[in-house]
Amino acid sequence: MESDLKILIEQCKQNKRTAQTEIYNLFSAKLFSVCLRYSDNYEDAQDTFQDGFIIAFHKISQFQFKGSFEGWLKRIMINTCIEKHRKKNYLFVVDEELTKEETTEEFDEELETTAYSYEELLELIKELPPRYRQVFNLYVFEEYPHQKIAEMLGISEGTSKSNLSRAREKLMESINKKSKEKIATK
Repeated sequence: MESDLKILIEQCKQNKRTAQTEIYNLFSAKLFSVCLRYSDNYEDAQDTFQDGFIIAFHKISQFQFKGSFEGWLKRIMINTCIEKHRKKNYLFVVDEELTKEETTEEFDEELETTAYSYEELLELIKELPPRYRQVFNLYVFEEYPHQKIAEMLGISEGTSKSNLSRAREKLMESINKKSKEKIATK
């Protein structure tokens, strides 16, 4: 598989459409789910996804086979999502003091006690304010440290931590509200 992928990448560097189609088919599901996490709605995710692949195919000659190709594509998609939000002025810098520091373990424990599908959680995450959602996605799903998130978004490390904390609080509020609604309808 790895040698086949290398051949496809080399063919993409030569602008061969069949290779581009195969690369697209191999990675589209995973990369579209990344775009969905960062986008306000399905249509925005589709636009970002398409833009991300266009960028990837234009920059594929820069891929030097150092590290994972999937990881390289994923970074392009994430950066495309961030840039799209930046253009919409969603990412405005607000210095906030960290009011409550929760550890990832505490947050994960709270989530484990509630049964929700990935799709349900994704919908709740989409309801977060864009600046909180960006930091939450980068920290939780992409596992970037706050220093890297701060660099990517042009914010301070403290603001990144604060936004993550507030995103967690809002997400837990949404989960609790939804849980109460589920119980009330039983």
